[in-house]
Order: sequence, then structure tokens, then C-alpha cells
Amino acid sequence: MKAYELVFMDADETLFDFSKAEAFALVESFAQFGLDAGEAALADYDAINKDCWRRFERGEMDQATLKVERFRLLFEKLEVRVDPAEFGVAYLDWLSKGGFLLEGAEELCEYLAGKYRLAIVTNGIARVQRRRFEASPIRKYFEAIAISEEAGFSKPNPGIFEYACGLVDYRDRSKMIIVGDSLTSDIAGGAAFGIDTCWLNPKGAPRTPGLEPTYELPDLFGLKAIL
Repeated sequence: MKAYELVFMDADETLFDFSKAEAFALVESFAQFGLDAGEAALADYDAINKDCWRRFERGEMDQATLKVERFRLLFEKLEVRVDPAEFGVAYLDWLSKGGFLLEGAEELCEYLAGKYRLAIVTNGIARVQRRRFEASPIRKYFEAIAISEEAGFSKPNPGIFEYACGLVDYRDRSKMIIVGDSLTSDIAGGAAFGIDTCWLNPKGAPRTPGLEPTYELPDLFGLKAIL
């Protein structure tokens, strides 16, 4: 088994239950603005938001635009008159309170912290991610959190990993690994930076041709077999 020293962890859908946090924030925000957060509206937002983040990862949209555009498109589809910028501010406030962990995440972090140095590398909005992270019981296990908005780079750009290395003052790429649920973000980013990668693939999604993770696991619990 390869000896690692620094483990980078993705945040959302790797350690944090972002789907739960997102639903919570949307329901509360819709209620705040007197709107009905039905299943169809939530599904519409999910599709629009994912497309906006894919555009962000490809460099086609900056984060300031994303914060507003996803809600502009949503309200256009729902045919309701709401200021998307104002709604976006409320949504981020509610989202920052949604630090729900995935099952087994706290136990795994405790296990890994006894063997490795740990840092989070996440694409996201700083005030949201930092508030969720700082209020979480897993905060004590991590040396740093590298957030794309603060780094100036988002995964898969290797610049965010360089930024993270600076935060923890560690440079030996041969002893680093990134663990995450996204092939196009975590795994592609880790490969571009020249470090080993571990893809968490609970739904058994097909691999992208030409993009081969070092490891592929169905869930967090499998990490104990390789780390």
C-alpha cells in the first residue's frame, strides 16, 4: 500500500450532505419570499444549478454571475417575479447553516486524522463553506480549507491544489491524494496537479474516457482499505 502523508478531501457529497443542505436552504428561502417550494420547483433548481456550476468549472461563468443567474433562470421558468439577486443573498445565508454530514463522515475523519495530515479542497462560496465547516464537528481534524472563491481557482484547475499546499506548507506530490465524488472536478483536478486520486462513486456512474482515478470506491467506508 502506498504511503501518503497529505489527504485532500472534497467537501460536498464527500463529507457533507449538500443535497440535504440545498433542499433546506431552498425551502426556507422560498418561504421567506412567500413562494411554494414544491418538488417540481426544487427539481428545476437542481438542474439549473448543476448546469451553472458546470459552466463555472469550464470557465464560462464567474462565481458572482452564478450566484444570481441560477435564480434568474429558475424564476423565469417558474414565471414568478422575484429579484434573483435578493433571493440569492437569502439563499446563501440559509445554506451556510446547513452543515449536515454524510453518514460515517465524522468517524472517518477521526480515523484519517490519526494517520495523515488533512485539508479540504472545495469549489464554493467562501462565506457559505467556511461557516458550515467551522460549525462542524469535523473541523478539528483539518489543518486548512481551500475554497475556490478565496483561492482564485476552482477544481479542476490545479491552481487550487497549489493554493492548498501553500496553506499547509507541504509540497511532496508523490505523497498526496485527493478524495472526492466528482470525476470532472476532484479527479480531473487531482490528475492535472499530478497527485493520486480516489473517486467516491456510490451510484456506479460510468467513467469518463481518458480519465482514470487511482482508486474507485462505492462509499467513504472503503477508504479504510486504502488509507
